[in-house]
Amino acid sequence: MEKNSTVKINIFETEEEVIENLALYFVAVATQAIAERGKCSVALSGGNSPKKLYELLSSPAFKNKIKWQKLDFFFGDERYVPKEDSQSNYRMARETLFEPLQIEPAHIFAIDTTLQPDQAAEKYEKDIQNYFGTNQIQFDIILLGLGDNAHTASLFPHTSVLNDTTSSIKAVFLEDQKIYRITFTAPLINSAYHIAFLVYGKTKAIAVQQVIEGKKDIQNSPAQLIAPVKGQLWWFLDRAAATGIQTNFY
Repeated sequence: MEKNSTVKINIFETEEEVIENLALYFVAVATQAIAERGKCSVALSGGNSPKKLYELLSSPAFKNKIKWQKLDFFFGDERYVPKEDSQSNYRMARETLFEPLQIEPAHIFAIDTTLQPDQAAEKYEKDIQNYFGTNQIQFDIILLGLGDNAHTASLFPHTSVLNDTTSSIKAVFLEDQKIYRITFTAPLINSAYHIAFLVYGKTKAIAVQQVIEGKKDIQNSPAQLIAPVKGQLWWFLDRAAATGIQTNFY
């Protein structure tokens, strides 16, 4: 990743500080989007890391800081499992964010995993196109995590979706896990106004260093694909996850 004005690396001492500062960033971005466009489109990430963020955003400390009825929620990726499955990104977001904040169903755009994987991807792409209408598809904020293997969303090492140059939704089959996932492509993510990585813990340190400072190697470090076209990319890291970073980004 090249150092430029669109990338900011934020490093905090503790996991709690990382999550709190990303929550503050989320509030600021949402507030700005609502002021400028009357609403805010959000693409959520799944996994364990964002769960704590969603719980904080729906807590008494934050729930009154945003006009939640002005937000529309999408998913940057989803496991091909039923909505009630414990691995479902939708279920996690519903339990930690949507239900506590009483988000109306009309503002939640879930991926329909009752369809075949390719059909689910195609339908979700149409849902997104219909949402943005004649305007360019450009999410206000896309939240991302980072796997130990340097994947983000469902852009996994050595998968064909890494070569996709379209701004679209794709079904990806993970051979080692024998499961499908539905994901935003890198070009779709890169079109966003704001992209934020949430990464903490020493187990992520090698992947963080490879993505931010390593030699360009998309097949082994897919998160290197994330480079906003016009928007901003912010990393929110704790000291443990940032251990390997040598460059001064400040």
